[in-house]
Amino acid sequence: MAIKTTKKAETKAEPEAAPKAAKAAPKAAAKKDDAKDEGKDAGKGKKVAAPKSGDKPNALQKPLQPTPELAAIVGDSPIPRGEVVSKVWDYIRTHSLQNPENKREILADDKLKKVFGKDKATMFEMNKYLAQHLK
Repeated sequence: MAIKTTKKAETKAEPEAAPKAAKAAPKAAAKKDDAKDEGKDAGKGKKVAAPKSGDKPNALQKPLQPTPELAAIVGDSPIPRGEVVSKVWDYIRTHSLQNPENKREILADDKLKKVFGKDKATMFEMNKYLAQHLK
């Protein structure tokens, strides 16, 4: 009789253990799927909604008047700061003003010397100098 009880205890233990393992497996698989989905979305930037007609423009969208020195490069009408930076980069690329050995360095021509105040500037310094010429 002791042998039968042991077998019953073993048989009872096995069915209970199997469903627990089966329940744990879908959770682990779900976690893996969630991790995959997060990885796909993490690399993609979300689009920002365009401002509504009644909203105030933010700092990058507000038109600013360039000084005469900067207007020689980007034009004399008021334009947003983001467009100023884009136009200055277009000017730099079309006139090949990046240092070929160090692409972060901008070698200023006569027009850019008036804006930068010196012969060379890094791309990180450029925004500082542009801000001085926008009101």
